[in-house]
Amino acid sequence: MNKLAIITAFLGGISNRYMQYQPDRTLAEKLALAAQVRGCDGVELCYPADFGDVAELKALLARHRLGVSAINFRSRRTGRWWRGSFTSAKPDERREVVSDLQRAMDFAAELGCYRVTTCPLNEGADVPFEVDYGQMYDAAAETLGAACAHNPEVRVCLEYKISDPRARVLFGTAAETASFCQWADIDNLGATFDIGHALLARETPAQAAVLLAMTKRLFYVHLNDNDGRWDWDMIPGTYHLWEFVELFYTLRKLGYDDDWYAFDVFAKEVDQVETFATVMEMTRKLEEITGRVDPAQMEPLLVERNPARTIRYLYSLL
Repeated sequence: MNKLAIITAFLGGISNRYMQYQPDRTLAEKLALAAQVRGCDGVELCYPADFGDVAELKALLARHRLGVSAINFRSRRTGRWWRGSFTSAKPDERREVVSDLQRAMDFAAELGCYRVTTCPLNEGADVPFEVDYGQMYDAAAETLGAACAHNPEVRVCLEYKISDPRARVLFGTAAETASFCQWADIDNLGATFDIGHALLARETPAQAAVLLAMTKRLFYVHLNDNDGRWDWDMIPGTYHLWEFVELFYTLRKLGYDDDWYAFDVFAKEVDQVETFATVMEMTRKLEEITGRVDPAQMEPLLVERNPARTIRYLYSLL
């Protein structure tokens, strides 16, 4: 059974462009909240925010009996790397981000999770003729290659997203991310599959997961939901029940059934502990529904490709 983790950033200050919903919290307060969530097995830690005092961090994790699914490396930061970090045109900025990512990788090894995920949202462009895409890919291969070589046992995961804050992010889809990783030829560089980002990019989640697995780049999974128009970070199953069931069924076939799921869910003005308790409960419910799908019946239906029979069978499981 997959273990369930909360990204610590979603337990602290929550805000959008207009208002702040939740107060800023200390690391101790965030981990204490995570420990109150029924069904939560651990956290995805944020670097550098959660690493001001590593001794305190380790003590808090032990006290609350929380595992670590990954370290989330923030490659976009206020006041730095305005034109991208991994793809910056400035060599000193590229060296800076490599050094910082290597430090996060060291923490991942020290904490035993051996996985760093990063969402390179500021790598990309807003308008035509803004950038030389070949130079951007070369810079990304240089920086990520140098970081990954630091410790081949630590997996570096690119969490792709089609846009935000760039109008078009360089790593926007599963196919773009997989093909870049294949071209760069870096074994421990892969993808974080975020179902909300897949939906936003008009991908079929199960198909995107299969593509990443076929290219050996399915390294990590984030779960949330949205309406396909924006990355709303909602509770899993809010909009896409059958897409979740198909994804979970597919992930089991792919062998991703004893790793971590991490949640980036935006609690807004409601209680965060209650929200994430519901997140855990709904995820287990979706897994339970998935478990009712009998491969002996589903696999022939996949071959037959008769939607009437497939949909009738799926609704017979409810």
